[in-house]
Amino acid sequence: MDLFEIAGLPLHPLIVHAVVVLIPLTALALVLGALFPPVRRRLGIVTPVAALIVAALVPVTILAGESLMEEVGPIPQVLQHEALGRMLPPWTISLFLVAAAQWSWYRFGARPAQARTAEGTAVQGPPARADRIAAAVFAVLSLVVAAGSTIMVVLIGESGARAVWG
Repeated sequence: MDLFEIAGLPLHPLIVHAVVVLIPLTALALVLGALFPPVRRRLGIVTPVAALIVAALVPVTILAGESLMEEVGPIPQVLQHEALGRMLPPWTISLFLVAAAQWSWYRFGARPAQARTAEGTAVQGPPARADRIAAAVFAVLSLVVAAGSTIMVVLIGESGARAVWG
């Protein structure tokens, strides 16, 4: 039994669908969390966990693809698909690192200023300068890694579809 087969079917086309769905969803969650604090609080640790799952699935998908390529041979379209696929791991690792850093910052590092009204109730004050800078940095990083990883998935998927159907 081949390690990269399930019930005689190659693992690559089966597992690639998880990657194709999870990367854009994780990217979207990361961007929404960076731009909208209520969304970030609602998602909590889900975004970095999803990014970790993606970062783990991508190398397995690549290995399964290499196993499948041994069976089909060095077809030019398959080689193009493979070359593009090898560009994805840095993007998914970056996706995880930004998601983990963002979650960690807002979970453990950021402390919003609180002020008291004359009646003694606490109200949310303006965020500290470091918090505003961190929010801007996370927004930019989130947009960059989300766009990069999603674009790579589209390019890789398109080349894979052409390799199979073209």
